Amino acid sequence: MTGLFISELERTFKRKKTAAVLAVYAGLLAVIWLFLFQMGGISFFDADHDVKIDSLNSAPLFLRELSFVITFIVIPMFVADSFNGEYTSGALRMVLIRPHHRLKLFFVKWTVQCLLVFFILCITWVVGTCLGKVAMPHVNETTFLGGHTLGTLGALLYSLKFYGICFCIFIAVISIASIMSILMPNSILSYVATIGALIGSVYVSDKLSFFFSVTDSVFHELSSSNSEFLVNLLFPILLISLIINLFVWKKKEWVG
Repeated sequence: MTGLFISELERTFKRKKTAAVLAVYAGLLAVIWLFLFQMGGISFFDADHDVKIDSLNSAPLFLRELSFVITFIVIPMFVADSFNGEYTSGALRMVLIRPHHRLKLFFVKWTVQCLLVFFILCITWVVGTCLGKVAMPHVNETTFLGGHTLGTLGALLYSLKFYGICFCIFIAVISIASIMSILMPNSILSYVATIGALIGSVYVSDKLSFFFSVTDSVFHELSSSNSEFLVNLLFPILLISLIINLFVWKKKEWVG
């Protein structure tokens, strides 16, 4: 299992798309922050609530500017390249002819994608927090959506919880993208199908709008004192999508 995991990591980081996407994302970290600074340090909790960025709320607001890129570009490209690109290029056949259980291979690929997104979120949080301390007004307390005024420790815990919920949503996006990548015949169609599924979910139910506006939904989630969003909706979606993934992964004829 460890060897399979290391092999997947090596193949992932050897791919040119992985390096290119990470390089572009690193550039966006600088561009977005410069944009916010040029805008006078003004950002938004959602379309109706603007907020002044300060040393305590910078990390969540920084992610808000980048979440669309993560949801609709980074994750679909990474997952399509891993689950479908390797199949169409023939690289996956070289792995499957070895005596590895198929389900282990699926979980390794899925876990590596989750780790990639976790790494991106960690970098975003560190950059957002550090630049907020350096470049934005220093404050002892800040107010988030819903009128929650928090001190330094409270704002830090809010920020970590915010990123944690976003990570759970991104895991759900990974799971949806992996289903599309297994079912579609090539990487381009996998990417298009993933985007279509994410946008189409909004038309299925307003409650699924968090796929389209991740951070705005999380701000609203954290502003509510009795929300059951995670338990009642996100975790079932994660469980169901994983079950579908396992079913289609086992049924797929990868070496035919």
